[in-house]
Amino acid sequence: MAIGLKVNGKLVSLEAEPDTPLLWALREELGLTGTKFGCGIAACGACSVHLDGKIVRSCGVPVGDAAGKAVTTIEGLKSADGKLHSVQQAWIDAQVPQCGYCQSGQIMAAVALINEVGRPSTAQIDAAMTNLCRCGTYPRIREAILAATGLAATDQPAGGPSAKGAA
Repeated sequence: MAIGLKVNGKLVSLEAEPDTPLLWALREELGLTGTKFGCGIAACGACSVHLDGKIVRSCGVPVGDAAGKAVTTIEGLKSADGKLHSVQQAWIDAQVPQCGYCQSGQIMAAVALINEVGRPSTAQIDAAMTNLCRCGTYPRIREAILAATGLAATDQPAGGPSAKGAA
């Protein structure tokens, strides 16, 4: 069955059953492998993408439910001229990743938070960032989000970001 949607700004038509998880349509049909398979039950967040601007865990969204909607993956965050999104650059600057497996989902969740809130506080970051990181890079994730919004210097306790502890 042909299912049409807009992925990273481009109209695409997928040949897939409507109950196929969006994750697999993105990875297998479109070759967008930046979105990762983690748990398969929408618990870990490694597969997070934006669906009409809202964060979703793509392993739990049937591609039929995404028909006619806009999907943004990690590959779609760069500008047309190839410049990294401010959150991606902040991730690099803060040296967030260790193994890196969860990081595309973490970045997508951070971008969604910033798009929704603007300049989130550390409490808002802690509440919104529910993706799992097995390496425990939560303090650096928080630091990168604050840096991306220009709050890094003003919203940190004495001792810097490492003094905050893991979420």
